[in-house]
Amino acid sequence: MSDPSMLHKPYTTGARPFSAAQKLNVTATSSGWVRVQDAESYQYSGNDNPNTTPEVLVAIRNLAARLTPVVSGFTVAASPALMSVAAGYTLQVTVHFSQAVVVTGSPRVTMVNGQEGGGSAATRTLTYASGTTTKELLFTLVQAAAATTIRVGDICGVLANCTALNGGTIKAVSDAENATITNTAALGLDAGVITATT
Repeated sequence: MSDPSMLHKPYTTGARPFSAAQKLNVTATSSGWVRVQDAESYQYSGNDNPNTTPEVLVAIRNLAARLTPVVSGFTVAASPALMSVAAGYTLQVTVHFSQAVVVTGSPRVTMVNGQEGGGSAATRTLTYASGTTTKELLFTLVQAAAATTIRVGDICGVLANCTALNGGTIKAVSDAENATITNTAALGLDAGVITATT
């Protein structure tokens, strides 16, 4: 590295991204915060070689694992997929997390029923079924044949903050940090809906 006094410029360590493009080069990875070197930014990063690998600006061990697990999406389904009121079915909601989580107890997910077909239940509660130590937790509810809680034409889906611990826990596999289980209505709506059939 050049002696900064020799070049009559202050020695800096990468804190001077000037252009929008240079600022976009600063990103978080599993190793920490890094800046991808380019033809201009290398001279401000304490390294005179523009061909070096990305410089680690902040070293954080297991950065990805230390981030709080959050709900990243949902998958809404029924099994069989037809969701036949006459035959019965199992409601299924998969909650996707940003990292692997461990489950204890019986967390729940609430589905909303629009009652378009006249079903008697505005909500249905699904109980945790499987997925601990992974990023995807499955919640289910068996609906008996010919039940009137959901009728033909009813449309079911998930909305805001549909996951509840119900006395259980959902924590990161990496460091046992409590997961953030809240979600926006938009994230729930992105999962789509299912409609009850005959």
